[in-house]
Amino acid sequence: MSEKTETIDYTALETLAVKEQPKMIVAGASAYPRIIDFKRLREIADKVQALLFVDMAHIAGLVAAGLHPSPIPYAHVTTTTTHKTLRGPRGGMILCSAEIEKKYNFNKAVFPGIQGGPLMHVIAAKAVAFGEALQPEFKAYQQQILKNAAAMAEVFKKNGFRLVSGGTDNHLMLVDVKTKAGITGKIAQHVLDEIGITVNKNTIPFETESPFVTSGIRVGTPAVTTRGFKEKDVQEVAGIISTGLSNVDGEVIKQAVAGELKKQVEALCQRLPLYGGL
Repeated sequence: MSEKTETIDYTALETLAVKEQPKMIVAGASAYPRIIDFKRLREIADKVQALLFVDMAHIAGLVAAGLHPSPIPYAHVTTTTTHKTLRGPRGGMILCSAEIEKKYNFNKAVFPGIQGGPLMHVIAAKAVAFGEALQPEFKAYQQQILKNAAAMAEVFKKNGFRLVSGGTDNHLMLVDVKTKAGITGKIAQHVLDEIGITVNKNTIPFETESPFVTSGIRVGTPAVTTRGFKEKDVQEVAGIISTGLSNVDGEVIKQAVAGELKKQVEALCQRLPLYGGL
């Protein structure tokens, strides 16, 4: 990773691969806010005669909608969950060519190798999710995810928070809370939970804290987009987060500020409920 841009340094990666001669190069991320160049990764893998294994769990919905480059034409093996941006049930998939499957025998390795009886209700739910992913509405949903993420990112930057890599190209962003607010990701996660907003503490590139403490938080937009949030709504959320993190005293948000922010969160949730018909 480039220390200057906080993005993947493909030249350095190639140099390392040539030096170490790995049997496999593994790609994929759970907190990388930029586009991954899978074509470049395959070129590097071919140069050192390595397999390219890609996990696209976080971006699978964006890939399905044609809004993020697909790793499938380049990776020898691609894995993904069926939840996250794909918005299906908890589960997973292994994708590869017939030639690769025959060579590594994934089907037999999964069952009866490591998996017990199949869960038919989960298989049915996957079919429903894949059917939804084929609809025009699914692409519109993924487009809104990207719009919402970009809108949130701008609010954080406007409020003085540094975003890892300077922004986002996908559904999530990493916010450096230590530089601006002087708090850890662990504290940020806790204080936001107290006012009704769920994020998770997350390490950032060249981290100085432990993985259990961290200097950042990860913020994503798929769940709130499913709930019906548009740009103005997520901008409000980013504003609430910014205000809350800028008013932490010790390990709590100042009482007067916390009370007001909690009311804002409750009003948002009432305006855009999980199940509007109930």
